Amino acid sequence: MTTDQMLTFGIIAITVALFIWNKWRFDIVALGSLFAAVIVGIVPADKAFTGFADPVVVTVACILVISTAISRSGFIDLALRIMSRFEKSADLQVFVLCFMIMCVGAFMNNIGALAIFLPIAMSFARKIGRNPSELLMPMAFASLLSGLLTLIGTPPNLVISTIRKDFVGEPYAMFDFTPVGIGICAIGLLYLTFSWRLLPKDRRGQPLPEERFSIEDYVSEVTVQEDSSFIGKTIREIEQTIEGDVYIVGLLRSGYRTLVPSGRLKIRAGDVLVLKTDPVTLKGIVDAGKLALTGSKETEEVSITSDDVGIAEAVIMAGSELIGSTPREMQLRKRFAVNLLAVRQSNARRQTRLHNVRFEEGDVIVLQGSLDSMTETLGELGCLPLAERNLQLGRPKVLFMPALIMAVAVGLSVFDILPLSIAFLGGVILIALLRIMRPNEIYSSIDISIIILLGALIPVTQAMQTTGGAELIANAISSLTGGMSLYGVLTIVMIATMLVTPFLNNAATVLLMAPIAANMAQNMNVDIDAFLMAVAIGASCDFLTPVGHQSNTLVMGPGGYKFTDYWRLGLPLSILVVVLGVPTIIWVWS
Repeated sequence: MTTDQMLTFGIIAITVALFIWNKWRFDIVALGSLFAAVIVGIVPADKAFTGFADPVVVTVACILVISTAISRSGFIDLALRIMSRFEKSADLQVFVLCFMIMCVGAFMNNIGALAIFLPIAMSFARKIGRNPSELLMPMAFASLLSGLLTLIGTPPNLVISTIRKDFVGEPYAMFDFTPVGIGICAIGLLYLTFSWRLLPKDRRGQPLPEERFSIEDYVSEVTVQEDSSFIGKTIREIEQTIEGDVYIVGLLRSGYRTLVPSGRLKIRAGDVLVLKTDPVTLKGIVDAGKLALTGSKETEEVSITSDDVGIAEAVIMAGSELIGSTPREMQLRKRFAVNLLAVRQSNARRQTRLHNVRFEEGDVIVLQGSLDSMTETLGELGCLPLAERNLQLGRPKVLFMPALIMAVAVGLSVFDILPLSIAFLGGVILIALLRIMRPNEIYSSIDISIIILLGALIPVTQAMQTTGGAELIANAISSLTGGMSLYGVLTIVMIATMLVTPFLNNAATVLLMAPIAANMAQNMNVDIDAFLMAVAIGASCDFLTPVGHQSNTLVMGPGGYKFTDYWRLGLPLSILVVVLGVPTIIWVWS
């Protein structure tokens, strides 16, 4: 073993250990890994940032933008009409939801596909009186399986394609993943249609509408009379002194409406306050403040939204700065210019006032604020949006345009008219020119942490190839599996990737495992595609934990799941993927 190989293995081992430790963000760890690789000399300084110029990084960023545009277009709302036809069959409900997610997830980011359908499934479950937990985990697993269908279904596929180009000179085409993926998806869909019964019956996700959040979706308008005790007080003072959950989400003064009014704004006689609270608290406010109830409209979003202000529903993810803090401590209105309207805690029902609740991972929160900055704000808070609930969504003039842009970009790539990265870059430019998304929304839809991870780790993992480290590991594994058949070796590669993925980001797993697998294939004198496909499938099929993939984390709170619930539904599915996937790979690629 050479010095460069030992340095490469050492840096990668430390990087993997830090990923597993999860003390620091994975993008920061990746940057540290790149820095160390340059310092010790295994990555030349003039090539340190070549990873950020890799087409895969541009493609991933563009896919995230177009996926966001599709999710905001309202195109998927048509799914509710389809779901209404299957109210009487529990199995068909799971089948239709999972099938639609697989179809959509094949051509957009799989997390985005799940986020679109999540509120649809929960609304439908409440409508028919079904426990949402019976639907959400099968949907999450369906979103993971959808990544097996096309090159753009999930970022690891794009990484695998780049590694293939390094070895054989050609990347994968758009539908090279389909022959293997479609069979796995078909069996997985059949399994998920009936296996939801394996989930515990006592898991309670989102309850009925009146219990779902800490305050009810009830909007009222009250007028401040001349003798009101609220005159001269600030909005923050009023919210703090009233017993019960009440939020002033709008103010009408002299014919002008202000949404998300500043907490320092003082109340005047004649002001009309838009309140979001429950009827019992509302009565107390009217009596105590000598207010006149001028009107109330149940769940009328127009009262608290406009072209610039809307409502977003989001899940608190691992690592969020909200975790362990209360709304009062976070000062959300002052620091982020948003109102916390409601919270649904995943592990326990709230017994204190809303501003005293301590946030936990998996909690569902509802925020009101500026649409221009909402996505960025949720990113800063470490929250993953479920869906924006405002009247802008689904405007007819853009209903089908984002999906059409995606289809054209895919077509240009499939027919070799344009490279994949250029085709999708053109799609992003069209989205900007047609004003489907504002510039700040385009930038905020790009997960910078994923871009940093890919750009930083590509040179580091390439060093494992240039120093001969990947070949050294492949030779060692090949010597241990010398008597095994191709079926046995591919099974080991796929299972090993599945086991590593929960502890690493799936893109990082591919960057680590794919060069080793490709060298193993060369040692066995077989086509490297079979081994790369085994890695791609293993990295996409993380069904065993809630933390290995964001799709699994996204449903944990709304579904009320525990850690061990993922094994109950996911372990049989993992076995099915291996049993079916390995022979299919051999049949298609060997």
